[in-house]
Amino acid sequence: MKKLSLLDKILYSINSLMAVLLLFSYLLPYISPKTIPLFAILSLFVPILLMINIAFFIYWLIKLKKQLLTSLLILIIGWFMTSPFYKIIENNSSLNDDLKVMSYNVRMFNHWKWKEENNIHVKISEFVKSKNLDILAIQEHMSLPKYLLDFPYKYIKKKYARGRFGIAIYSKHPIINQGFLKLENTANEIIFADVVRKKDTIRVYNLHLQSLSIKPDKENFGQKNSEKLIKNLKNRFQQQAEQAEVFLNHEKLWKGKKIICGDFNNTAYSWVYKQISENKKDAFIESGKGFGKTFNYFFPMRIDFILVDETTTVNQFISYSENFSDHYPIAARINW
Repeated sequence: MKKLSLLDKILYSINSLMAVLLLFSYLLPYISPKTIPLFAILSLFVPILLMINIAFFIYWLIKLKKQLLTSLLILIIGWFMTSPFYKIIENNSSLNDDLKVMSYNVRMFNHWKWKEENNIHVKISEFVKSKNLDILAIQEHMSLPKYLLDFPYKYIKKKYARGRFGIAIYSKHPIINQGFLKLENTANEIIFADVVRKKDTIRVYNLHLQSLSIKPDKENFGQKNSEKLIKNLKNRFQQQAEQAEVFLNHEKLWKGKKIICGDFNNTAYSWVYKQISENKKDAFIESGKGFGKTFNYFFPMRIDFILVDETTTVNQFISYSENFSDHYPIAARINW
């Protein structure tokens, strides 16, 4: 530190703090939000912490200063302990009999006109149709006739009997069984459908875990009432943990092939993700490229996922850039 300028000393102090926070974040997948809910909030900032530490490493490297070792060491530890932040190499193969799966939070097909653009529901329908999907998992569905998508089989679950808001699984193949998991005190839902394709019965789960109410058109983390915001986030992270446990208790009873799609409303650095993805393959990690960004926010957030059982081969993963919702659609080609 003696050979550093005053500015560099200040920067290195900030660098050290960011490195320590990133190091602590590696513990997030192992601590339930029900135990320390405040700690879980850090999971949302892991992508930012990674970018900051990468920037500091590059800065010290350019200046040929040994301070580069601080961020470098933390980043190397993260390489082995956490989900990849950026994928350089992708698997882009495909087979004719691949199962094509998409997960998409459509934000109610723009029913409440949050986006100043006409016929969003038509554009979503045309986009989905162009992908020739086998299975489509929709979060924030609206079950009005004009929003129904063109699939021969579907399971649409409305949250309230007299409402329209809900969640859906569309399929090109027959659905022989379907159901939902009861979640208390929330508008979010988990459903499942057993899809028959050739001789296989595949269980498809669609998860929409507790929303955090982070809005891309508002600076939530700059709210004046920050105490209220933090309290709300703590409660919602605890709800996510409870919902994940409901799902895991149900999922373990199914021993066959399965696909888990959904909007987890949390990142791949969270306890919720680790619990749900245990003994499964993440389609992005297997075959994706880039940041895998799925939520329209000012930094790359990957909160939507397609997971498959370990017997599955993921031949392709795509995170689309179509801006019809506050989420981006993701798709995978899978095979057994």
